[in-house]
Amino acid sequence: MSPGGGKGKIQARIVGSSISGILEILIFHPIDTVAKRLMSNTTTIFGVEGRTTGQSMKIMSQTIFGKAYEKGIVGRWLSLFPGVSFGAVYKVLQRTYKYGGQPVVKDFMTEKWGTNFTNVFGAKSGKDMLHATSGSLIGLGEIVLLPLDVLKIKAQTNPEVLKGRGVFQIFRDEGFALYRGWNWTAARNMPGSFALFGANSLMYTRVFGTEGPKDSTLFQIFGASAFGGIASISVSSPLDVIKTRIQNKAFDDPRSGTSVIKDLLKEEGPHAFFKGLTPKLTLIGPKLVFSFTVAQWLIAKIQKDYFSD
Repeated sequence: MSPGGGKGKIQARIVGSSISGILEILIFHPIDTVAKRLMSNTTTIFGVEGRTTGQSMKIMSQTIFGKAYEKGIVGRWLSLFPGVSFGAVYKVLQRTYKYGGQPVVKDFMTEKWGTNFTNVFGAKSGKDMLHATSGSLIGLGEIVLLPLDVLKIKAQTNPEVLKGRGVFQIFRDEGFALYRGWNWTAARNMPGSFALFGANSLMYTRVFGTEGPKDSTLFQIFGASAFGGIASISVSSPLDVIKTRIQNKAFDDPRSGTSVIKDLLKEEGPHAFFKGLTPKLTLIGPKLVFSFTVAQWLIAKIQKDYFSD
């Protein structure tokens, strides 16, 4: 490793994860909008007695496109880009923090407590648990970026609450209201990130028999990212529904997460906790897998090409 190799590793992680965030927002923001609007919908679309499949498809289309439903294809497509400015800033910062920060926390934990993890869980499982636990801690820290996520979701699902106000005015007017649902966000992020990084490491150590992205092929990196992404989305989905329902309300809406859960169970039933899971796995899943694959591959490549002997 060249002098300053530690610094080089950090630079590689920042550059690789930042690029993955930029590519993700450019390609997948419309898909994210669709998923958020479906999760925010409180009415039953399919399976209603007396409603034809065509009528259900029309209702789903109205749910996705809102006021742009009457417009043509181009108008509908453009309607899926609200909040893209918030989304761009949030996503790049989030991916840089998450994908670039988790290895830093993992390295620190390995140095301090690596032996303890090995003694308790064994060599391979200890490594997987270090990845998972450091990922969980990174997920907890993500709540710092919550206001940007809140503004993105409101722009996607309830734009009227932002109308006529600039970013600075919104921050000044709303203050800590932008952190509404932070506890539910933390409760969602921690197990989700635990599953993402833990399952990803599990694929490397148990299935591919590698040490991680640095000695894995692009196909193996993709496979590990896909397994981690599916695990993360599945584990975090119920709490993600609650988080989205809280964040898409008006800033002065007094309902808490507990109230959202009670209303959800009363009006929609337990299955509502998994609303949007299918579109998330089929639409948002590829977004997460794509960005995670790109970040891991780029970080490993930059470290190898520019910061190794």
